[in-house]
Amino acid sequence: MLNDEWMKLALLEARKAEINNEVPVGAILINLQDSKIIEKSGNNMMSKSNPLAHAEIEIITKSLKNLKRKYLENTAIYVTLEPCMMCAAAISEARIKKVFFGAYDKKKGAYHNNDITNIKSYFKPEIYGGIMEKECSKIIRNFFKKIRLK
Repeated sequence: MLNDEWMKLALLEARKAEINNEVPVGAILINLQDSKIIEKSGNNMMSKSNPLAHAEIEIITKSLKNLKRKYLENTAIYVTLEPCMMCAAAISEARIKKVFFGAYDKKKGAYHNNDITNIKSYFKPEIYGGIMEKECSKIIRNFFKKIRLK
């Protein structure tokens, strides 16, 4: 599959999250060896009443439990929004090899301003931003526009 195809699947998870009144962020984790989906999720902060239940954290937690592994080497995560510092740190701790994200997050994004990449102790994944950026930005922008109109 191409990056756009994986990101389309992450966008489906973002749309599911939006239906549940969550900030529409979706993610999928794939095995780089066989190109199969390991896990997928959207944000679940509202439904779980947990500010840590970001899509990335949900995927990492479920994958480690289901695979009975300590690390997620040889995996790639596709996320519709640039991961925040918490999620970027979790991605590094889980040793996810590649990160592909859609929309840049100018306020909380950990990669574009080098917040996470400057920390020496973290495993450093390969980072690729701007995958289907227009589509990923649009879903976030429209969500917050609706909230401001209420």
